[in-house]
Amino acid sequence: MFGFSTLMIHSKLLDNNNENNNLIFSENLYKGACVKIKNSNKTFQVIGLNRGKEICWVREWPFACNSKKTFALEISQITLQIFCSNNSSE
Repeated sequence: MFGFSTLMIHSKLLDNNNENNNLIFSENLYKGACVKIKNSNKTFQVIGLNRGKEICWVREWPFACNSKKTFALEISQITLQIFCSNNSSE
């Protein structure tokens, strides 16, 4: 199980005006991470990354097995990386 300090490391709030914070966040982003994105209250899961183009592919979390709705997103659109919860009431 994750310790509190591990969860805090993966829960970084971005300051979109600070390029260094975005770079550090981008380096810590990983496939499988759950994130929040600009202009949405929903949680999404990262399913692919292209760090060179600063793009990732995400899907809504938790996802339905019959749904294949994924979309590309600029990494700069991610506002928060969070712990993935299996609780569908989030």
